[in-house]
Amino acid sequence: MTALLEARGLHLAFGGVRAADGIDLDVLRGEFLAIIGPNGAGKTTFINMTTGYLRPQAGSIAYEGEAITGLNPRAIVRRGIARSFQLPQLFTEHTVEQNVALALAARDGAWSPLAPLLRMRWRDEARATLDRFGLLDLAGARADALNEGARKLADIAMAVALKPRLLLMDEPTSGVAASEKMAIVETLLRVLRDADVTAVFVEHDMDVVERFADRVAVWSQGRIVALGPPAEVLADPAVQREVIGIERHA
Repeated sequence: MTALLEARGLHLAFGGVRAADGIDLDVLRGEFLAIIGPNGAGKTTFINMTTGYLRPQAGSIAYEGEAITGLNPRAIVRRGIARSFQLPQLFTEHTVEQNVALALAARDGAWSPLAPLLRMRWRDEARATLDRFGLLDLAGARADALNEGARKLADIAMAVALKPRLLLMDEPTSGVAASEKMAIVETLLRVLRDADVTAVFVEHDMDVVERFADRVAVWSQGRIVALGPPAEVLADPAVQREVIGIERHA
């Protein structure tokens, strides 16, 4: 597989804390790449640099062979990169359908908050998107009435509505009941595969990583200390001791 995203020599420090200390990473087309590591290792910082919320102090990021380093988030979305957040970014006073319609309107360059509520084509596409995520029955529910699992899926549905080719997800299963995690990730994987979307996801549940990731990148103190197939990486004694052990006791 060829690289869709290429990060080279990324450095970013906050005071004396090195959040990125020479990050080199290729994200391969079509893969489901997990990022793991203890809290404060720089995982979310990498997502923020890739999506324009932070600018690296050194290094470069290229997407489909073109530099995107330092572009603002909206410009990066237009290039074909979307993200979801650890805390779902939903408009809680609106319905689930309206939330996705707002994302569709933004994708098409309409920023009026009333536009997606008035145009049937966005509402129809919103319902079709929700159907892919198994959320159609909740289309009319207010976002603040959803459980955490449905909130996560709705947030990712908004990102997918932007029609990205690369999606970065920050802890898509955090706060989700253990009994729902596998089903949620199965839904995500099915929708993303069907849409030919490459995905990077930060995850703390090693069962999810082992079952669903194509590759795993291990972050520690702003560096990638291991990269490879889940079975190989998760069996590494250093990863088990310094990363997985830390997470399981966090």
